[in-house]
This record gives sequence, C-alpha cells and structure tokens, in this order.
Amino acid sequence: MRIDHHSSRSNSSNGSPGTRHGSDSEIPTLGQLEPDAGWQLWQGPDYHYPNSILLAFEAVHAAKNQGLRPSEDLDRALRHAFWANAAIIQNLTTILAVAEHTNTVNKAQLRQDIHDGIGRNALWADYTTAQSDAVAMSPHLFLHDGTTYTNPGIELHWQGDWAKGFPVIDNDEPTMYDTILELAGSA
Repeated sequence: MRIDHHSSRSNSSNGSPGTRHGSDSEIPTLGQLEPDAGWQLWQGPDYHYPNSILLAFEAVHAAKNQGLRPSEDLDRALRHAFWANAAIIQNLTTILAVAEHTNTVNKAQLRQDIHDGIGRNALWADYTTAQSDAVAMSPHLFLHDGTTYTNPGIELHWQGDWAKGFPVIDNDEPTMYDTILELAGSA
C-alpha cells in the first residue's frame, strides 16, 4: 500500500509566507504525541526559515515520476529534515541533498525532473483542489472507496488564536492508522 502525497492549502493558497510562530506553537504538542520523531523548535537563524515550501512540494510530485515509494520517501525525508534538522527545504540544493539520503530516489533524475517542471502541473492542480475546500487540513487522507479522514485519530482545539495560542489534544487514538490501513487493504 502506498500514499500518494498532495500539497496542502496552507502552503499554496493562504496568500502569505510560512509562519514560524505558527509552527513553533504546534511543536510542544506534537512532540508529546510522538517524542521520538525528532520534533524541534526551529534551530536555524530566523532569516533561513522557509517562507515557502512550494519547491519541496513540487519535488515530491516530481519524485512520483520514479514511483509512489520514492515520492513517499522524499516527502518523509523532507519533513524530517525541516522539523528535526532545521533544513532550508525551499532550496533546491537542500532538497537534492535530502533526496540523496533516501534509498529510493534517483537524485539525478529528480534534479532533471524538477528542472523540466515535472510535478508543477500536479502542484497547481492541488492548489485548485485546496481552493475548493475538499481538503480540510493536513493530514487529510482519501481512500480509493471515497472514505476520507481528517487528522486521523486526533481531536483537538486551539487555546487562543492560531499561532498566538497553542493546540490542545482532546483525544488521541494512535491505532486509528492501523484501522485505516486494514479498511484500505480490504477494499
């Protein structure tokens, strides 16, 4: 079973660059859910914080030219590089360096595919989908049978305004992903 990653609305349609204070307000809560994932507050200089991750999303789409597994691996590696290592994932050099540390992504092909715009149309198709409100938030899973799961297994609310307050987990069902995999596998 593979995951076909798509770009989320927050990084393509909100009309402003990424917000460090928004991400930083989420880290303490996310870190408690999965402490071994390497979550950290941004460790680099403020001027290195990515103001856009559209190129990273485009690279994940371009990696689909090599298959869903390389795309999945690149997506996971880029997320880890950003959240755990303060990598500047808006930068092509960084994206290619991260790709080199996966076992499935052909870096030379990825570089060429990004230069050729492979993945760009899919990125903008995702933007159009995000504008339609079909995607509520990230993560939002869509199964082949039409079933959808928004933020699977997690129920939360914000204490205060987004990026000024913090998320509060009301319910955490970590086995929800097992349930989703079982349902998807039986379809």
